[in-house]
Amino acid sequence: MNRSPERRAAYDAEALAARAALAAGDLDAAFARLERAHVLGQPWAAPHSWTHWMMLRIGWRRRDGREVAGQLLRLAVGGVFSWVGWVPAGNTGGANVSPIRPMPIAADLADLCR
Repeated sequence: MNRSPERRAAYDAEALAARAALAAGDLDAAFARLERAHVLGQPWAAPHSWTHWMMLRIGWRRRDGREVAGQLLRLAVGGVFSWVGWVPAGNTGGANVSPIRPMPIAADLADLCR
């Protein structure tokens, strides 16, 4: 799995944008940035888990029980899966998709994820 400095920098940029959107109260924009951060951060256990933690926080703020439950499950196993190198490529990490389902990678992220 690609753990390039460029991929990590792109992850950091998406995470920063997610934090800014969350601070501004724009939960939809924050979640969209977290989905992109999730795709980029999967190779690293800590960033992968942080992304799920932030998704959990948004689910809580939205009072979305499905998202909260889904993120609790992903927090329990996501970091371990990163550590052993088993993550579904392109998966955006939200509770609206299966945690084991590979997904197409956004065109602007694809080169970073190879």
